[in-house]
Amino acid sequence: MLEILYEDNHIIVVNKKPSDIVQGDKTGDKPLSEFVKDYIKTKYNKPGAVFIGVVHRIDRPASGIVLFARTSKALTRLTKMFHDKEIKKTYWAVVRNKPPEESGRLTNYIKKYEEKNISKVYNVKMEGAVQAELIYEVIKNTDGYYLLEIDLLTGRHHQIRAQLASIGCPIIGDNKYGYPRANRDYSINLHARSMEFIHPVKKELIKIIAKPPIDAIWKKF
Repeated sequence: MLEILYEDNHIIVVNKKPSDIVQGDKTGDKPLSEFVKDYIKTKYNKPGAVFIGVVHRIDRPASGIVLFARTSKALTRLTKMFHDKEIKKTYWAVVRNKPPEESGRLTNYIKKYEEKNISKVYNVKMEGAVQAELIYEVIKNTDGYYLLEIDLLTGRHHQIRAQLASIGCPIIGDNKYGYPRANRDYSINLHARSMEFIHPVKKELIKIIAKPPIDAIWKKF
């Protein structure tokens, strides 16, 4: 079942489960975009093909807000808004190790290695690397776990995962980036918590908040 956070004639926003993949890939698994098409087709009894435009993606093991376009006009405008950094995205991440500071700005260079589907962080510019920036703040700690709120300033491949790991704070369950064990369901405790933007057609301010999944770690917060 889809958890719909917002919908109108132009856009639809979904709270993604950790197991969902946003867009089809080599796994052949049915992507979230197709489930959204099925939902629209059934709810509105639409004949023929349903248009759903993928505006952005979040990592498969992560959860949270995913925004889709329902028209080509909305897709074009939202794609430009993401490119121009006009959409504010805030994430939550749970880590086991205490960050070096209660809050901080991480500015690094990230290079994606396609063959292993992993990104590495560098402190100096190198060939193939792009600048990556985020701001984090510890907003709660309990039982030796730390909940970070993250403002993502650039949208690089595995950026939050790689940058937090680079300061000794791999996300819970993320053994690809140094956490010692995977979560039972192979999720990671990274959640796209909120999104704020001007509606591409109505020109109204839209702010979406998504609840994290129900699991033992998230329940602590």
